[in-house]
Amino acid sequence: MSNLFTPISFRSINLKNRIVVSPMCQYSSEDGFANDWHLVHLGSRAIGGAGLIITEATAVSPQGRISPSDLGIWKNEHIAPFKRITSFILGHGSVPGIQLAHAGRKASCGVPWKAGKYLSRSEGGWEILAPSPIAFNEGAPIPRELTVSDIQSVISDFKKAAVRALQAGFRLIEIHAAHGYLVHEFLSPLSNQRNDDYGGSFENRIRFLTEIVNAVKEIWPSEFPIFVRISATDWVEDGWSVEDSVGLSVKLKEIGVDLVDCSSGGNISKVRIPLEPGYQVPFAKAIKHGASIPTGAVGLITSAEQAEQILKAGDADLIILARAFLRDPYFALHAAREFNVDVDWPEQYLRAK
Repeated sequence: MSNLFTPISFRSINLKNRIVVSPMCQYSSEDGFANDWHLVHLGSRAIGGAGLIITEATAVSPQGRISPSDLGIWKNEHIAPFKRITSFILGHGSVPGIQLAHAGRKASCGVPWKAGKYLSRSEGGWEILAPSPIAFNEGAPIPRELTVSDIQSVISDFKKAAVRALQAGFRLIEIHAAHGYLVHEFLSPLSNQRNDDYGGSFENRIRFLTEIVNAVKEIWPSEFPIFVRISATDWVEDGWSVEDSVGLSVKLKEIGVDLVDCSSGGNISKVRIPLEPGYQVPFAKAIKHGASIPTGAVGLITSAEQAEQILKAGDADLIILARAFLRDPYFALHAAREFNVDVDWPEQYLRAK
């Protein structure tokens, strides 16, 4: 039996295979609402056989959006369009997950195909927030430093978003703590220079994330899993490190997180990252074995055979694919054929099996 098609369970949720659709920003929303684009984008990957499908970064507040075109879940009106999508995904044998996010100092930007520059108020932008008043890069606006009251408000936003996610039919939550967005900004000493309970020591810098997880757990059913996506390294000296990530993952396991999704970078601009096939897999391996927690591998994993070897080596528990699924919505069905694994196809497509 192929490792890639060996089922796996997290709490009460059973995944039919180890193939996960990674959160991929589509920048196609208006006022945070999911629409037909999201239904087709996510639904086609369910038809295509993925075991778990996670929405793009979904903002817990308007201020937490990367761009004005981001998905959101900050108001009850967002629930119904999501429910249409989760029902479709569940109906085709996949599990719907949602990534809850706040963009922090990388918020208020245009969509990437229009240069993605920071937007002024006159251009439809808004005030950006961060743990410390440090701009992301030269020319970027200086964010307003969050007060402790602000921090508690953001934590409450994550909790309220989780309530709505449950009502919308999601079965899994992923907290976005990677790629230089707000939670990652708290973790890294390069973007967090606070001198209160949320800055300074390692224990203080991880506090914001652990409080978010604990707040979400207060309302999220114990039978449904919680994942956390992290950037395992800032890729710069004196920044967040793999060793920090292992230490954080030990703590996340203690408070009930079920898997760490291992990405990297995004917090410091103009960093040289040694891109090569599977370049982030060693992070998933280090965290899996160093913290004794399941991990997801992501990053330049482009073939079924490559994914199979990662699982066979015991380097990760899930394979989380982004661009591979943009190129081929039916990646999982094609991988099953490659490994001679008989998997269910939609009845409408059986004539082509």
